[in-house]
Amino acid sequence: MVKKKQKSIDELIFLPLGGAGEIGMNLNLYGFGPEHDRRWLMVDLGVTFTRGEPPGIDVITPDISFIEEKRDDLMGLVLTHGHEDHIGAVPYLWSHLKCPVYATSFTASLVKGKLVREGFEEEAAEYLHVLPLKGSLNLGPFDIELVTLTHSIAEPNGLLIRTPLGNIFHTGDWKIDPDPLIGEAIDEDALGKIGVSGIRALICDSTNVFEEGVAGSEAQIFNGLYDLVKSCTGRVAVTTFASNIARLGTIAEVAKACDRHIVLAGRSMHRMVEAARQNGFLTNVPKFIEEHEARTLPPETVLILCTGSQGEPRAALMRLAEDKHPSLRLEEGDTVIFSSRSIPGNEVDISDMKNMLVERGIDIITNRGGEIHVSGHPCRDELTHMYSWIKPQVAIPVHGEARHLAEHARLAQSLQVPEVITARNGDMVHLAPDKAHITDQVPYGRIYVDGDLLVSDGDPALHARRTLANAGVVFVALVLNKKGQLIEEPDVHALGLPDGESDELPVRDMARQAAREALASQGFKKVLSPDRIDERQTGRIKDLVRRYIRQAIQDYWGKKPLIEVSLVIV
Repeated sequence: MVKKKQKSIDELIFLPLGGAGEIGMNLNLYGFGPEHDRRWLMVDLGVTFTRGEPPGIDVITPDISFIEEKRDDLMGLVLTHGHEDHIGAVPYLWSHLKCPVYATSFTASLVKGKLVREGFEEEAAEYLHVLPLKGSLNLGPFDIELVTLTHSIAEPNGLLIRTPLGNIFHTGDWKIDPDPLIGEAIDEDALGKIGVSGIRALICDSTNVFEEGVAGSEAQIFNGLYDLVKSCTGRVAVTTFASNIARLGTIAEVAKACDRHIVLAGRSMHRMVEAARQNGFLTNVPKFIEEHEARTLPPETVLILCTGSQGEPRAALMRLAEDKHPSLRLEEGDTVIFSSRSIPGNEVDISDMKNMLVERGIDIITNRGGEIHVSGHPCRDELTHMYSWIKPQVAIPVHGEARHLAEHARLAQSLQVPEVITARNGDMVHLAPDKAHITDQVPYGRIYVDGDLLVSDGDPALHARRTLANAGVVFVALVLNKKGQLIEEPDVHALGLPDGESDELPVRDMARQAAREALASQGFKKVLSPDRIDERQTGRIKDLVRRYIRQAIQDYWGKKPLIEVSLVIV
């Protein structure tokens, strides 16, 4: 075999392992150096959330096996902002990397809280570094400068990454908000100077590429929310993304203006407010009351600010919709206002929750023409502005599904960007020297947070769980003598299977009959050694019985349940 010759020249590499071809679970790597001696920079490390698939799993992280093998060459992790799809995997995966983590103050507060809750308090103090706004740092071959942007969370940052082979601008999540309620406006002067200095590649958010115009400013939300809340007669619940600190402040001001007491519902609401106040935000908003206080107040004087705008099963709004919240209630005549948008993939869950509310006589109000919600991501006019500022030689769309990336690529081409690369997770993109192109595909995938464990998609437990959820399980206990003869009838228990119509064989009887047929088959006789059961061959007997039972049930029901066989030889 001819050994592949290692490249000895320096290369500049971009490698997404999450967030390219999906919305969520962002993980981006930048590499510099020759193939055999390359240094790496990680930007963001986020999660995505499930809706019960696989069963028992709520949180999914990227597969970091590629960079874990190279962690000695990982210079650090820089976080652009504090949304879960950019920081949520840090508490689960950081211990596999043990690299320095860099973030501005608000984001660092959120990450520190996560690490402390996972038992990494000392490590957080040692490895988590707070950067000032517009700060800079040097990590090996990467000189990094933070650029102030605007988004639906405090302290969003773009990253100017300077390298000996060219500069990169990584936007993270952003939009153009001319009048943000929290933090500074987008730094147009800095963006213009970056473009003049020369940018090899722009790695840019694609979420709203299909939306014309601009996303809008947070400042325009107050009047729409005020008019709605003022018109309501019963309790009002407003649901929004807990991370949108500016929106929380606006809703608190609306409550005050409408003579309503405001109560927070949902753990993430409390955590976000705590982190915001630690960093000087929300210091002048009206006081939040406790849940038990809200129970004693007239309904028309209460506003509940709650999590759950995406239909999350354990969030506060879903518990209110199901009338299962331990402290708060919604009743007929109350109103729920969705100051949010539906994240792609959540539409069914949100619709189901809304139907629950309506069936109980609760009014629901959703966004109407941008009156009560504005997006945190750039629409087409804003993307065009970004390209006019940065003037990149290469455009690489990220933070979007396949259709978003393809449309963003078409937009970049229409703006005369010389090179456009549509990369997916695992695509290694050569940025410099010479023309940009995809050179390789590296391992990538999903890791499931299963309680306190991390498991891969191919884990047998997940396969069994999916089977159980889809087709149930049949337990069969056999007692044989050493000649292979049944001593007593097979003991069968089934969970999650239909019992059969009255004129059909019940599933349990069918399983017993199939077990007997298996033990009478030629296949079973071949197992005997020569006419007695060898203890070493019990596994083959179990497999034979399992196949007979599964086939019988499939012929009758059309599904293949999980079959578990226990065998005792006496």
